[in-house]
Amino acid sequence: MVQPGLVEELSTRRRGADAYNLPMADILNISTYRFVAIDDPQALQHQLKARALDLDLKGTILISPEGINLFLAGLGSHVQAFMKALREDPRFADLPTKDSWSDHIPFRKMLVKVKAEIIRMNEPAIRPQQGRAPAITPQVAKQWLDSGVDDQGRPVVILDTRNDFEVGHGGFHNAINWHLSKFSEFPQAVREHASELADKTVITYCTGGIRCEKAALFMRDLGLDHVYQIDGGILKYFEEVGTAHYEGQCFVFDEREALGVDLSPHPITC
Repeated sequence: MVQPGLVEELSTRRRGADAYNLPMADILNISTYRFVAIDDPQALQHQLKARALDLDLKGTILISPEGINLFLAGLGSHVQAFMKALREDPRFADLPTKDSWSDHIPFRKMLVKVKAEIIRMNEPAIRPQQGRAPAITPQVAKQWLDSGVDDQGRPVVILDTRNDFEVGHGGFHNAINWHLSKFSEFPQAVREHASELADKTVITYCTGGIRCEKAALFMRDLGLDHVYQIDGGILKYFEEVGTAHYEGQCFVFDEREALGVDLSPHPITC
């Protein structure tokens, strides 16, 4: 059964597609994560894989004792049915998703894996499931970048926590890039550059926010007290603010390759 609101959404997108003689995009792509204690990752793995396969979904779900991280695509009603069932688990109640539409499924299979971490940092003392670092809205991030200072007048810098090849497809103007090849290199990079950030307010960002959940906590543990994350990352910033202070696209790890400010696919050409 199609859930309330989906028919209206599909109708609106059909009218928009017809107006420009474009193909209908009826595949819903979602991403979400939550840091929460999971004592039964293997049992949850089997449950979610069976449910996803029954609904003909494709993508990747990572489960660990620290939480869940998922990317799914399929018919809109099927994706929504999966999320409705997932939210019935108190650990995932009210779990928000970042949504976009495409005309094909950008994944080739359905993978559900149990990992030690849902985003690997190799710093076991950093536990976002026990409390997250302070976050600012995309609107506040834009305001601080507009003025160059935070609400207390401290100079603001913005730090990209993504891998270097992702940064190459787009990022915030004048963002600090430590040219990481993998996120587990981030802690050492912070140690090497901490003194340069000591008198500044640091805005951290990544694709959807998950890396910054750990990055901001780690930086605060090192004594950098004025570190914030953009709530929802680049994708939420695109959705709520647009391209202000941002240039290029946002790389994503599926066959869409990169998303524009309208969250539509922008395939990368070489």
